[in-house]
Amino acid sequence: MRIELVPPGTGELTYEIRNIVNVAEKLQKHGVKVNWENIGDPIVKGEVIPTWMKEIVAKAVMDNHTWGYCHTRGVLETREFICETTNSRGGAQITPDDIIFFNGLGDAIAKIYGCLRPEARVLMPSPSYTTHTLGEIGHAHSAPSLFRLKSEDKWHPDMEDLKHHVRYNPNICAIMIINPDNPTGMVYTKQMLEEIVAVARENNLFIIADEVYINIVYNGEKTVPISDVIGDVPAISLKGISKEFPWPGSRCGWIEVYNGERDEQFRKYVNLILTGKMNEVCSTTLPQTVIPEIVRHPEYSAYLAQRIASYEKMSNITYDFLGKVPALQVNRTNGAFYMAVPFKEGLLNNRQSIPIVNAEAKELVNSLVSAPGVSPDKRFVYHILAATGICVVPLSSFSTPLQGFRVTLLEKDENECRRIYSTLAEKIGEYLSS
Repeated sequence: MRIELVPPGTGELTYEIRNIVNVAEKLQKHGVKVNWENIGDPIVKGEVIPTWMKEIVAKAVMDNHTWGYCHTRGVLETREFICETTNSRGGAQITPDDIIFFNGLGDAIAKIYGCLRPEARVLMPSPSYTTHTLGEIGHAHSAPSLFRLKSEDKWHPDMEDLKHHVRYNPNICAIMIINPDNPTGMVYTKQMLEEIVAVARENNLFIIADEVYINIVYNGEKTVPISDVIGDVPAISLKGISKEFPWPGSRCGWIEVYNGERDEQFRKYVNLILTGKMNEVCSTTLPQTVIPEIVRHPEYSAYLAQRIASYEKMSNITYDFLGKVPALQVNRTNGAFYMAVPFKEGLLNNRQSIPIVNAEAKELVNSLVSAPGVSPDKRFVYHILAATGICVVPLSSFSTPLQGFRVTLLEKDENECRRIYSTLAEKIGEYLSS
């Protein structure tokens, strides 16, 4: 083209969670049976939606109102229901005007970062979920600002590192957290959250809290919503139904704004987010409409508890197998349905490989991993995929220098889970000794 079309560096950004699907689908055509452990979609892994939930949606479809536009902020009755839920905990109090619905949290994330001026930076955890880092990089046209999650300490935040970034980077305007965390499965304690809120208060920052997994915790952990500790600090919480119901295909999420009027600059910022949504008129009406009835249904709590128990079981099976591999630094997952597993430093390199029986699969993978700049963990992930059909994601794709992989905990069959992770543990040893 006669001029450059994209900002420097952004044209090479990739979303590896989805990118590896393209490779896996090609391998399937060559006869490789794939176990999809790469993406957090319970439906793909066999989750069966209960009949009572489908009946609620079916009934709503028959109502003509669900076929039309709704208010830009979202369906009023649903926003009122969300306010009741949030306000009943006694923390930050909100009104329906403090809620805006989006077509999935990807839509919300794009607008949250896109409405900031390029100089304003959001400090993010490392590792961090790709959609957040790509959104922040895209608005700033610069590498992300990251504070470290400590793989040697249950993935807890390195508070000194966080404070250091805030102290020495005056362009930081906000701190982002994911609680429970993706990709690590770590759950922030109340003390951690209070300390982060204190940093925001002392430095006149706001907080972005991705809480889409807020009700998915196990192994005795408890989650504390950011609204319960935020006090007078401005904040945005991101929530949705894609993981919890689960209904990822609904593309339905929302933000809750806390203390939206406390700071004039923050008020203008939230208004700009709302204006951007007005440009699209509104988000999809149908999934918003059914949220109150589904959550209030007498079988909902038991259904969610049963799914959480399954994640807990798969988390502990995965931990038991991978925790026995000396080369790995494994932390038990206590929330969401992911586990991030780094290799101990220096163990991966670009000379290692593993036998791949399928000749076509071997040729495809070798062509991909021989390209310049392929990280050692991406090389590892692609070799494992071709050799075993186990599809995981390189950890380095989550904005971290750590080399490793992320898996999901969505397998429904306990025996299959044991097979997958016993195989993976065995093949890691073969790969490292090659």
